Amino acid sequence: METNFVRIFEIFKQHFPENPSMFFSPGRLNFIGEHIDYNDGFVLPAAINKGIWFAIQKNNHNTIHCIAADLNEVLLIQVNEIKKQQGWHNYILGVLHVLAEKHIEIKGFNCVFGGNLPQGAGLSSSAAIEAGLLFALNEVFQLKLDLLQLALLAQSAEHSFPGVQCGIMDMFANLFGKTNNAIWLDCVSLQHRTVPLYLDAYTIAIINSKVHHNLASSEYNKRRLECNEGLQLLTSLDKKFNSFRYIMPSDVITHQFILPATIYKRCLFVTEEIKRVKKAVELLDHKNVEAFGKLLFETHEGLKNLYEVSCPEIDFLVNEAKNYPQVVGARLMGGGFGGSVICIVQKNVASTIINAIISKYQQQFNINAEAYFVQPVNGTHEILSTSIS
Repeated sequence: METNFVRIFEIFKQHFPENPSMFFSPGRLNFIGEHIDYNDGFVLPAAINKGIWFAIQKNNHNTIHCIAADLNEVLLIQVNEIKKQQGWHNYILGVLHVLAEKHIEIKGFNCVFGGNLPQGAGLSSSAAIEAGLLFALNEVFQLKLDLLQLALLAQSAEHSFPGVQCGIMDMFANLFGKTNNAIWLDCVSLQHRTVPLYLDAYTIAIINSKVHHNLASSEYNKRRLECNEGLQLLTSLDKKFNSFRYIMPSDVITHQFILPATIYKRCLFVTEEIKRVKKAVELLDHKNVEAFGKLLFETHEGLKNLYEVSCPEIDFLVNEAKNYPQVVGARLMGGGFGGSVICIVQKNVASTIINAIISKYQQQFNINAEAYFVQPVNGTHEILSTSIS
């Protein structure tokens, strides 16, 4: 953490005369609640201690000068000339675009950002850039926006120039995260509360499979359409079924006759997963980590067999994790067809077990997976730079 902080600060000072304000913007994981943010469900994410650091300050003219430290690339643009470009530029420009759309005025600024969020691991580096930059601009320019406003703006930013029609979970976790807590979030009302994580004897490991199958984006959109079709069919039977949150798995089973086979599987997964999230919060409230972990295994089976978004590489990692009683839970995390597996494993043997799983994976697929041990931390916040001369 400290190394990245100093690195970003020093790069800023090499390029700009001002003393920067410093901010940390975390990545996120989602414990449970997969593919139900767009199905009126609930999620249980947390901010993590891997993320992106920002050094930023007003420059008293109309030029925006951003340096992506990890790529050694630059964005240089005038405040009144915001337009879509390519790559990471659009995460910055999308933020500036939505601020302009809301008539929230900012002037020129200098910025350096970079961190230790691995690309493509499903830890939401894009939201860390967007929400982190918004938080920083809010402080530097005294915009007086609250955290919910920032989260909604960050979501709009992702929808705009990057063109990803994401839910709000990533941005919400980034901004509202609390140390040693998950966040229960109602994806419809945006009501939320912190859920203490009693993980003293456990640690959280993220295994990046290094696999990204091309099906991900097209199949994601297909799943959304399939769920919508299923909901319409169920609503045609009973008006009370106008949201998946009001439908029990037993209702889906009872009305299986009206649902095509694939649609039935999708609806059954969604309703079971909504039920699992509710159960997960109850178990954590009672400090029952082992039972909570079993729900993660159940979610993976649903993602594999009902929602059909897993793949052989991910299934292998989860099945290997099941071989160790010290791993209380593991599942595919994210959209699917590759990405990462989240494991909750006993702390005293975690490194040994995760390394063994990765070794077996390498032997099976000749792919060098990576593991990251993470902790839930506070959401995006300002950090003091006074200790650096």
